[in-house]
Amino acid sequence: MRDLEVEFIARELKVNDQIRARQVRLIGSDGQQQGIIEVREALRRAREQDLDLVLVGENAQPPVARMMDYGKYRYELQQQVKEARRRAKHQEMKSIKFRIKIEGHDYKTKVNHIRRFLKSGHKVKIVIMFRGRERSHPELGQEILNRVARDVAELATVDSPPTLAGMDMNMMLRPVAERA
Repeated sequence: MRDLEVEFIARELKVNDQIRARQVRLIGSDGQQQGIIEVREALRRAREQDLDLVLVGENAQPPVARMMDYGKYRYELQQQVKEARRRAKHQEMKSIKFRIKIEGHDYKTKVNHIRRFLKSGHKVKIVIMFRGRERSHPELGQEILNRVARDVAELATVDSPPTLAGMDMNMMLRPVAERA
């Protein structure tokens, strides 16, 4: 996936001989505008400074080109992408299944699992499975889901309220954001 992002960046910008415009508005390596000049002259100036000519504003009239070390620029972009990915919090979806006829101890055990998942920063999908005639009493499933939401209220907020989907009733819980 990382290579695709780098390839996308590389494909976005035209460099050196890939530039097809006749004239460009040249920006020097120091960031100062050097005026509108022919592409050949801009390439010559860039090569004299051992830099690349990179087309940064293709849609402008005339296009904007900048003298820079393109390899170093791409490397810095890769590092920024990598750092952003490292800082991003990976949130996994966990799922817990309940039945309407759940006993008290089993209920407590499953709620403790939900607490552990939420403390780890994961979202939790709670599923109530109905069988046979249990489907005619969705209010029993609703009661269990509401009870779970109350029991873990200090750790989670309801992301999506209980909804009936076929033979199941689902509810999503999201961990509460850390308070600073």
